[in-house]
Amino acid sequence: MTDPNFIILYVDSPAISAQFYTDLLGKQPIDASPAFVMFALGSGAMLGLWSRQNVEPVPTASVGGNELAFSVADNDGVDSIYADWCSRRLEIIQKPSQMDFGYTFVALDPDGHRLRVFAPSQR
Repeated sequence: MTDPNFIILYVDSPAISAQFYTDLLGKQPIDASPAFVMFALGSGAMLGLWSRQNVEPVPTASVGGNELAFSVADNDGVDSIYADWCSRRLEIIQKPSQMDFGYTFVALDPDGHRLRVFAPSQR
């Protein structure tokens, strides 16, 4: 079986979300239409932003039930991204804190999707 390599987020406005992720990721989408935008991520995975009005079958879940997670090398990396995202005025729902898996914080994108940045604990 193959590994999952494509993440799709249902969004209200692919254009607004595309601008948000272009700024956040520092890269341009590789494909865009009025209903769908796609980014190629450095890991090889793809990030798709699909207009929730065009998804079939119609999704029944709301946002906030999953996360996009960004792993960084150390706590200083977490703090640096936290400061950057605060200056960009992202909504922060968890300030940097130590948890059992590592040092982390959580922000929201324009649609309320959770964005977690973390440095894994050294085990």
